[in-house]
Amino acid sequence: MVYGYWKAGKQNDNATFDLYFRKNPFHGEFTIFAGLQECLHYIENFKITDEDVAYLRTVFPDTTEEEFYTFFKQLNTSEVTVMAVKEGSVVFPKEPLLVISGPLAVTQLMETTLLTLVNYASLVATNAARFRLAAGPGKTLLEFGLRRAQGPNGGLSASKYSYLGGFDGTSNVMAGMLYGVPIKGTHAHSFVSSFNPSEEKQIGKLQPADKSKPPRDFYPETVKWLKKIAPVLKVVQSETNDGERVGFCAYATAFPTSFLALVDTYNVLRSGLPNFCAVALTLYDFGYKALGIRLDSGDLAYLSQEVRKRLKMVAEEFDAPWLKKTTIVASNDINEDTLLSLNQQLSGGWCVFKLIEISGSPRMKLSEDVEKVSIPGKKNLYRLYGHDGKALVDLMTKSREEMPGVGSRILCRHPVLENKRAWVSPSKIEDLYKVYWKDGKIQESIPSISESREHVQQSLDSFRGDHLRVLNPTPYKVSVSDNLYEFMHKLWLESAPIGELS
Repeated sequence: MVYGYWKAGKQNDNATFDLYFRKNPFHGEFTIFAGLQECLHYIENFKITDEDVAYLRTVFPDTTEEEFYTFFKQLNTSEVTVMAVKEGSVVFPKEPLLVISGPLAVTQLMETTLLTLVNYASLVATNAARFRLAAGPGKTLLEFGLRRAQGPNGGLSASKYSYLGGFDGTSNVMAGMLYGVPIKGTHAHSFVSSFNPSEEKQIGKLQPADKSKPPRDFYPETVKWLKKIAPVLKVVQSETNDGERVGFCAYATAFPTSFLALVDTYNVLRSGLPNFCAVALTLYDFGYKALGIRLDSGDLAYLSQEVRKRLKMVAEEFDAPWLKKTTIVASNDINEDTLLSLNQQLSGGWCVFKLIEISGSPRMKLSEDVEKVSIPGKKNLYRLYGHDGKALVDLMTKSREEMPGVGSRILCRHPVLENKRAWVSPSKIEDLYKVYWKDGKIQESIPSISESREHVQQSLDSFRGDHLRVLNPTPYKVSVSDNLYEFMHKLWLESAPIGELS
């Protein structure tokens, strides 16, 4: 396309593109905007290399002019301007998340990269936010998906944007190193199954938390505790897997301050849990507290309740009240339905990149599918709040319209349906756009991932619960001003062909 623009002499025409979702993902009513930081990093480091030009020479026609290669090599983003919504904001279909203006050739060339950077990040962040809403504020959510991710880079992005969307940590150590995401995790089934009973002597001694005391043998103490625990849990000691307990001991002595055991390698209630309790109580004798257990198979809701009941029995029998509150982690293909059941997937919308103005002349994409009709021209985007402090409606206006005033009576119209309109008198108005890139440099300070994560929760809190719920959410209204509505429909009629009947 860039070569076509250059051949036609349009390469430097001033163009404006909108990047937006046509529909929300996961059959929901909201999206979390993410990926802005990486978009700005891409724009800041945009460069055509000699290797890029050399490759084009091998695939372009032999008739391609040398002047084009010279032009292409010099493309840069110094004349590009980017307006955007703040990363971590709740956004809705049709709302431009990024508005990219500049020479047609370079802004068109940026399309695919910007789409990929926003699409995946926003989908993962939205998924994470929905999980957080389903789990509630008091539960810890950890991301363990690296081994199932779309390659290492996809895994890193998933870890980063799961945290931004509301998760508490990741098992991905590199995400911790690169992005500062808290590292959390435990051992795998293979760790447990790699041990057998004969390796008990390899466990060795553990230094007590009180460093003034000498190291002591650890494994024999767990055997003593298991003899006491088995009758309380109504299991036969010989039913427990000794190799599993050896594995637990190996992990506990390596990480005495963060011991969290995966207890379903053999049998949760008759082996994993008794062995965990034996190791946990031994750790406590050494001055440490175990973090908890992880369930990775079976009926997670039932098993978590049974495990909690049995932990309370052991805690009361041996005067260990801390054991009652031991963490129970559930994993294995967790989705929102699972979280909802414990408390009492990736599909959806994709971003599009549409030309909405060229050389000062508005452009509009028409379609038989009304959902795909674009809103032409440069626009402002405002969020209007009611007297309860919750968001009422988002409003797009023509770029040259004045910002509406608080308390004024504003006519908000559906972009397409003529009879859908309402007067709104907002108690607060928020301008959702900031200029993030202009004159070849970043214009706004880029928030850290922790700051964006906090903004996600603040943004979610500004909406009514019925807009965010999983089942039958109330659609949130995205509207246009009366001026934009009239302008859009006038251009629509002018652009659409008139049929002829005979």
